[in-house]
Amino acid sequence: MSSSKLLRGTFILTGGVFLSRILGLIYVFPFYQLVGKQGGALYSYGYVPYTLFISIATMGVPLAVSKFVSKYNALGEYEIGRKLFRSGITLMAITGFLAWLMLYMSAPLLAPFVVNDDGHGNSIADVISVIRAVSFALLLVPMMSLIRGFFQGHESMGPTALSQVVEQLVRIIFLLAGSYIVLRIFDGSLVTAVQVATFAAFIGAVGGLAVLFMYWFKRKSFLDELLKQDRGTIHMSLKEMYKELIAYAAPFAFVGLAMPLYQLIDQFTFNKAMASIGLGAISEDAYGIFNVWAQKLVIIPVTLATSFSLTLIPTITKAYVQGESKQLRKYLNDTFQVVMFITLPAVIGMALLSEYVYAAFYSYDPLGTEVLRAYAPTAIFFALFSVTAAILQGINKQKFTVISLCIGLLFKLFFNYILIVSFETVGAILATTIGYALSVGLNLWIIQRYTNYRYHFVAKRVLFMGILTTIMCAVVWPVAKLMDRFLHYNGSMIQSVMIVAIGGLIGAAVYFYLSERSNLLHALFGNRFSFLRKKEKKAVS
Repeated sequence: MSSSKLLRGTFILTGGVFLSRILGLIYVFPFYQLVGKQGGALYSYGYVPYTLFISIATMGVPLAVSKFVSKYNALGEYEIGRKLFRSGITLMAITGFLAWLMLYMSAPLLAPFVVNDDGHGNSIADVISVIRAVSFALLLVPMMSLIRGFFQGHESMGPTALSQVVEQLVRIIFLLAGSYIVLRIFDGSLVTAVQVATFAAFIGAVGGLAVLFMYWFKRKSFLDELLKQDRGTIHMSLKEMYKELIAYAAPFAFVGLAMPLYQLIDQFTFNKAMASIGLGAISEDAYGIFNVWAQKLVIIPVTLATSFSLTLIPTITKAYVQGESKQLRKYLNDTFQVVMFITLPAVIGMALLSEYVYAAFYSYDPLGTEVLRAYAPTAIFFALFSVTAAILQGINKQKFTVISLCIGLLFKLFFNYILIVSFETVGAILATTIGYALSVGLNLWIIQRYTNYRYHFVAKRVLFMGILTTIMCAVVWPVAKLMDRFLHYNGSMIQSVMIVAIGGLIGAAVYFYLSERSNLLHALFGNRFSFLRKKEKKAVS
């Protein structure tokens, strides 16, 4: 795959994932207005174990299939990938059913670890009902993930992108409409509304799966043509195929568990730690801010890194298998730079305007401001972990991803309670940030060791991006404060939206302009923005 095709595939997948994330952000505001902080906490209590079980159900197979199919396609052995796909669908259907059954039945065991029936906030029965409502999505999501991985292995990103958008759109429409009908029309309970909201994951999966089936029938003739070109020099039994696949899948599965495991540690320790320092009355509200509302904002800048991770797997695998070390290093160079180019200014800008950003999407809240300001920079480590883990998969050093993640999780596990007691809500963020930083540091070292890749050039570029980001902040901060004073800011949502919109546009314009003038934009994206210079030359002439 050429560098331009890599970026094109990435942009397609990025566009789909980014739009999906934007939709996931837009719904948060009306959902917050419907269910509030307590409802947000209850929603999270159901979603965290669900995400954990999704990772267990898929076992890392979808992305491993992407790598497996890409490898054998590069060798001209198309039948092997198709054979794995056929058996994989059955496997995902079985594991999905077993995961649903386990989560549904274990809900009464999980709930007491999360909340206490002390009359404050959500009850154990509430948590059980929400966990069971979201569990039904496990029946479909594993199969859907496998099909996406198969298409990505064929370097086709469109099916994944569109299915993610449709899945998210259907889920959000059902979630908001269902919650509104329960609370506003039938005057139902908050618990019922959150049950409907979590069940929306199943409805969204139906929509996403429908799109993938459409693509399958549309492209089956092309895929069948590839089978006619099969070299047929390699013959593998299902046992041999799954032995190789498991070697790929185990690290993928563990990486997929990263965020859910971090959240699970918070879910089981946060409320208890807060109660131990006399903050039990506000612990659920604080948990909702930290693990639901602020995280929805923080995760947006990570979108590009996630997209790159998915695109990198078949690309790096192909370069590695074919021994194209120079091309491999170029992919690494491009990836690190583009990820940091987008992520760095986004998270620093979010932290800078955290007071207004949080109020713009939810409501003015000093704790929300504090949490978002501390949490935003963590997105850099989320992004780098996602990308470095994908790179290690591509060069067959996935075992080190497991080791690095374990080191980060152990730090989180041992120090989370202590840091929460010391720094309250921000302590949980610190534990997560340091844990991810440790994992990223080890991943970067392993990549350097096994690819002879040197970070000097990228480090200089990132430093330069940091300078541009600093200049951007130096412009945005006075503008935000002038608007604050001009509008007589009182924390209202309209005022906050105005400050964020204008400050964000000015910041993006400054960063974009400086990047273009310094030739950084051209260095990273080639001629995609050459029209700017053509206009500039015409203006001069």
